[in-house]
Amino acid sequence: MIKFDLKVMLAKREMTQKELAEKTGIRPPTISAFAVGTIKHIPVEVLDKICDALECQPADLMRHISEIE
Repeated sequence: MIKFDLKVMLAKREMTQKELAEKTGIRPPTISAFAVGTIKHIPVEVLDKICDALECQPADLMRHISEIE
């Protein structure tokens, strides 16, 4: 399972979802879906813009959690 940590990165940068949307030009519903983990696919361009805006790596925004027990 993939977990998204966008909310954590936004908190570390003291930035709101709205500010990120304005800074990147990404639609607010897309930012929101990424933040709450309901996004179905992430275009590379979107990931690139978010990483630029937050000065981070893609691995800072998401992580894999094994569902195998």
